[in-house]
Amino acid sequence: MHGAMGKPLDKKRPLGPAFKRLLPWLKPYRGKLMLAAVLAILSSAAGVIGPKVLGQATTAIFEGLVKKVRGLGAVDYGLVASILLVTLGIYGASSLFQWIQRRMMVSVSLDFSYRASKAISEKIHRMPLKYFESRSVGDILSVISNDVDTISQNLAETVTQAISGTATVLGVLVMMFSINALMALLVLLIVPISGVLMAIVMKRSRPYFKAQQEAIGELNGIVEESYSGQLVIKAFRHEQQAEEKYCQVNNKQYGSAWKGQFLAGLMMPIASFVGNLGYVAVTMVGAVQASMGRISVGDIQAFISYVRSFSQPIAQFAQLTAQLQSVAAASERVFDLLAEEEEKEYEQLVCLTDVHGEVHFDHVRFGYDPENPVIRDFTCHVQPGQTVALVGQTGAGKTTVVKLLMRFYDVDAGSISMDGVDVRNIRRDELRHAFGMVLQEAWLFSGTVMENIRYGRLDATDEEVVAAAKAAHADHFIRTLPQGYQFELNEAADNISQGQRQLLTIARAFLADNPIMILDEATSNVDTLTEHRIQRAMKDLMQGRTSFVIAHRLSTIRGADLILVMQDGDIKEQGSHDELMAKDGLYAQLYHSQFER
Repeated sequence: MHGAMGKPLDKKRPLGPAFKRLLPWLKPYRGKLMLAAVLAILSSAAGVIGPKVLGQATTAIFEGLVKKVRGLGAVDYGLVASILLVTLGIYGASSLFQWIQRRMMVSVSLDFSYRASKAISEKIHRMPLKYFESRSVGDILSVISNDVDTISQNLAETVTQAISGTATVLGVLVMMFSINALMALLVLLIVPISGVLMAIVMKRSRPYFKAQQEAIGELNGIVEESYSGQLVIKAFRHEQQAEEKYCQVNNKQYGSAWKGQFLAGLMMPIASFVGNLGYVAVTMVGAVQASMGRISVGDIQAFISYVRSFSQPIAQFAQLTAQLQSVAAASERVFDLLAEEEEKEYEQLVCLTDVHGEVHFDHVRFGYDPENPVIRDFTCHVQPGQTVALVGQTGAGKTTVVKLLMRFYDVDAGSISMDGVDVRNIRRDELRHAFGMVLQEAWLFSGTVMENIRYGRLDATDEEVVAAAKAAHADHFIRTLPQGYQFELNEAADNISQGQRQLLTIARAFLADNPIMILDEATSNVDTLTEHRIQRAMKDLMQGRTSFVIAHRLSTIRGADLILVMQDGDIKEQGSHDELMAKDGLYAQLYHSQFER
C-alpha cells in the first residue's frame, strides 16, 4: 500500500519518532504545559480526596443509625453537613482547576495551529518547483488544512487527559493502599491484562489511521482536479469515470477509517470489561473484610468509588490511543513536508544592482531525471537588448531553457551566466526580479482587475495600472465590464474570456517593466486582430530589453534578432528569419508546414 505522497506505507513505524518530531514544536509552551500539569494534578488530587472525605459522611450516618437502633445515640447531622460542605468545596476546586487547565491547553492548541500553518506557508515558498510538479494540489492542501487541524484539535484533548489521567491513577493508588492493601493489590493485578490487550489493538490499528490520512489527501487532489477540469470532463462525457475514480479512493479511505475506528473502538469496551472484573472482585473481598471488622462501610464506599476512578482513566487512555494514532499520522505528513529539500543557495552570492541583460549559455546539460537529459549541449550568447526566439516541436526543451535561466532548476553540467555572473551565484529572488513573464496559461487570482494588474508592481498607482492596460490593448474591454477596473474576478477567473485573461497578464508585464522579458506563447489565446495590436505593443515593450520568446506560431517571431531552432535538447539551427529560410532546413520546414492548405 502506498500513501498519497507517493511513499510506501510503513505498517511497523512506531509512534515514538512521530512524537519526537512534535516535541520541539511544544518547547515554546513549556511554561503553560507545566502550569497545566500542576493544575491537572491539583484537580485530580481534589477529585481523589473527595471520595475519602465523602466516605466519612457515610460512615458517620451508618454508625449513627446503628447507635440509634441500639438506643445508644443518634446521627450527628451537623457533622454530616460539615463533611458534605467540605466535599462540595473540594469538588468545586477540582472543577475550577480543570476549567483553567483546559482554557490554557486550547490556547496552546490554537497557537500551535497558527505556527504550523505559517511555517508550511513559508516553507512552500522555499521549495523547488519539482516538488509541486510531482504532487497533487489537493494532497498539499490536505497537509496544510486537514493534518494541521488534526494535530491541533487533538493536542489539547490528549495532553489534558494524559496529564489528568496519570495524576488520577497515581492518586487513586495511594488512597486505595491507604484504605486496604489487599483490595488495592487485586485492582493492580487486573491492570496488566488491560494493558496487554490494548497494546495489541493499538499496534494493529495504527497503519489504518495513517492510510486514512493519506487517502484524505488523495481525495482532496481528485476533488480539486475534477473541479478545475469540469469543462473537459463534461466535453468527453467522463462524469461516470470521474465518479468511479472518486468512489474508488473514497472506498479506500472508508475502509481504512472503518477498520481503524473499529479496532480503536474495541479498547474502551476491553478496558471497561476488565475494570468491571476488578469492580466485582473488590466488592466481594470488601464485603468479607467488612464482615470481619477490618474496614468501615464508608471506606468500602470510598474504595468502590476509587475503583471506578481508577478504571475510568485507563479506559480514557484506551480512547486516547485512537486520537494519538491520528495525531501521529498527521504529524508524519506535516513534518515530512517541512523536512522536504529546499532551493539551495550557493555560498558566493553576488548582488545585482543594474541588470543589462547579457545572457550566456555555456554547454548546458540538464534532465529532470539525470539519466534522461532534456537539454544535452546548449550553448548560446545573447547580447543585451536582443530578442531571441526559441522554436521547435513539442518536447524540444524550449520551456526547460527558460526554467533553467530563472533557476527553477539548476543545470547538471555547464553554466548559465547573466551579465558575466553565474546565475547560481545570484540570489534567486534578485535573479527573478530581473524577469518579466507572460505565460501561455494566464494566472489570475480572486480579486479586482486593478489588483490583478497591480500584481506586477505592488506600489504602482492607479494611473500607472491604467497606462499599462492601455499599452496592452486591455483598457477598452476592461471599461466594458460592469465595474470596470473594480470588476471582481472569481477564483478561476472564468467570468472573463481566456483571451481577456491573457491581456490582463500582458498588462501586468507592462507594469512590471523588467529588464528581461520571457514570453511563452503570449498571444496564443487572442484573436488575430488583437494579436497584431499586442505584437506592436510588445515590440515597444521589448525595445532595449533582452527578450526570450517561445513561439509555435512562427509568423509572430519573424522580426526576432536571433531564432534558435531546437530539437532533442540541442540547437539545430540559429540565425535570423531570412537566414534560416535561406538555409531551407528544419526552420523552413516548420515555417512552411504552418501555411500548408
